[in-house]
Amino acid sequence: MRSIEIGEAFASINAALDTLAKVDLTGLTVMELLEVAAESENATRRNDVVRYDVSHELHRREVSEIGGKPSKVLADWLRITPAEARRRAEVAEPLTPRTSLTGEPLTPRHPGTAEAWRDGNLDHEHVRVIQKFLGALPFGVPPETRDAAELFLADHARRMRPDQLTRVAHRLALEINPDGEFSDEDRARKRSVVVSRQQPDGMSEIRIHATPELRSYMEAVFAKYAALGMCNPADQTAATDGDPAEEHVKADTRTIGQRQHDALIAMLRSKLGDPELGQHNGLPVTVIVSTTLQELQNRTGHGITGGGTMMPITDVIRMARHSYHYLTIFDDVTGQALWLGRTKRIASADQRIVLHSKDRGCTMPGCTVPGYAAKVHHAVKDWSDGGAANIDDLTFACQLDNQLVETGGWTTRKRRNGDTEWIPPTHLPLTGGVNNYHHPERFLPKSDKGT
Repeated sequence: MRSIEIGEAFASINAALDTLAKVDLTGLTVMELLEVAAESENATRRNDVVRYDVSHELHRREVSEIGGKPSKVLADWLRITPAEARRRAEVAEPLTPRTSLTGEPLTPRHPGTAEAWRDGNLDHEHVRVIQKFLGALPFGVPPETRDAAELFLADHARRMRPDQLTRVAHRLALEINPDGEFSDEDRARKRSVVVSRQQPDGMSEIRIHATPELRSYMEAVFAKYAALGMCNPADQTAATDGDPAEEHVKADTRTIGQRQHDALIAMLRSKLGDPELGQHNGLPVTVIVSTTLQELQNRTGHGITGGGTMMPITDVIRMARHSYHYLTIFDDVTGQALWLGRTKRIASADQRIVLHSKDRGCTMPGCTVPGYAAKVHHAVKDWSDGGAANIDDLTFACQLDNQLVETGGWTTRKRRNGDTEWIPPTHLPLTGGVNNYHHPERFLPKSDKGT
C-alpha cells in the first residue's frame, strides 16, 4: 500500500511540474517572477528533505540486505557520486527523528534545524553552516549552551542567506569561547592527512592538519634533512647523512618547500622494506610496481603501484636503485604473467605480487580500493568449498565486497581472458560485470603495436 501511495504522490508532483514547465515566464511581472522563484525554491528544498532521508535510511540498512555498500548502490542507481550519497546521509542524520533503546520516540539531535529544514525554509548550505559550527565547538561547552546555540542559528537561518549565517555563526563561536581555549581532545579530532587524486602531470596535493605532536616531529626532521645541500636529487651523490659538502650547499637553489618535500622522500625511502615495519597482507611494507617489458626496455610509459599511483618509468628505474621494492613485469602483447599453483589456503607472497600487476585493486565493478588495501579472494570456488589457491582462481577484493560474496548473495567467476566477473543476487536490481577503474588504459583506443 505504501508504494502505491508514494507512486501516486510522485505522479502528482510530476504532473504539476509538467504544467509549470509550460508557463510563459515572459508574461510575468518582476514581482510574479520573484514569487515563482520563492515557491520553486521552497519546493526544491522540501524535495531535498525526501532525497536526504532516503539516503540516510539506506545507510542504516545492512550491507547484506541491499547487496552492496549503501553509498555505491545509491550512487549507481541515481548516477551520482558515492561521496554525494554519503554526504546526504550525514546531513540528514542529526535532522531525523530517533527512537530510544526501549522504542520511545526522540526528537532529532538538532531539533531547531530539523524543523526549519523540513518546513522548506533551509537549503543544504544553511544546514552545513550550522553543523560545521556545532562540530567545531570545544568538547567542554555545556550541552545546554550547545543546544541554545543550535536553536539560535536555526531561527536566524530562516531569514538569512548562508553567507550571512556564516558570519553570525563565527561571531557566536567567539562569544561562546572568547579565549579560544581548546583541549587536546578538541585538537585531536581535527587531525587529518588527505591525499588528493593524482593530477594529469602525475603530481598530487597532500593536505595535513597536524597536531602539535606531529608538527614537532616534522620540525626536527626538516631541521636536519631539509637543510641546504641535504637530500638534493640534483646531486649525483646526494647527502643523506652527516653534513653536506660546502659545494652542495652553495649549489642548492631549491625552495624551502622543495627541500622539505625531498626530506620526506629520503626519510620514507630509508624505512621501506625495514623488517621492523613488519608485513602488510603477507608482504614487507614497501612499494609494489607493475609494468610491461616493452616499457621497461624503451624507458617510456609508466608503471602502476599497489596504491594505484602512475609512476613514470624513469622514476621506477631510479627507485629500484635506492630501496628493496617489488617489480612485476608482464608482456604488453599477450598480457602473460607468472602462473603459480599453491596447495595452501593463504595466497603466497608471489601470488599477491602477480595480482598487483593483474588486478591492481578490488575487482568489484566501480570499487576504487587499491591493491594495497585489498584482500585475496577465491573467484571460482572458495577454499571452504574445495577451491584451490591457484593464481588462475584468485583475485583481489576489498573486505566489504568480499563479505558480499559470503553473505550478500553475490557470486564471482573468471572470464576466459582472466578478468573477474561479479554477478549480483537475482532479487536486487544491481549491475554486475568487471571493474575497469584500475585499468584506465582500457578506455583508450588501442595503439598499433607495430608503431
